[in-house]
Amino acid sequence: MARILVVDDDPDLVETVSMMLEKRGHQVVPAYGGLEGLKKVRELKPDAVVLDVMMPDKDGFEVCREIKADAGLREIPVLLLTAVASKISETKYTPRMAMETEADDYVDKPVKPEEIARRVERLISK
Repeated sequence: MARILVVDDDPDLVETVSMMLEKRGHQVVPAYGGLEGLKKVRELKPDAVVLDVMMPDKDGFEVCREIKADAGLREIPVLLLTAVASKISETKYTPRMAMETEADDYVDKPVKPEEIARRVERLISK
């Protein structure tokens, strides 16, 4: 069983992803924004992080950069989760930015919770 931190400002998405991961035997810790997520990753050092990109307080790219810049946290796998690729013209974010943050994986919304769970499990099994 792995401890997974799920960070998103959408409580419904956090609940849906959490239920899928828990059904697969994982312990899930929710966080409802980038600042809260960063605080929890530092406190708990989870086995993986599912991280939304577009959040009002601190976006997922910034949170991922901070995780990967910290020697004590950089080995924690991060899956970035967002709908920005479908809204490129409306936002400053691009999929290439996900790679520049050293995220371990990147998936576009909408995505089935089962796919998120599969990707997280692949990351923690490495």
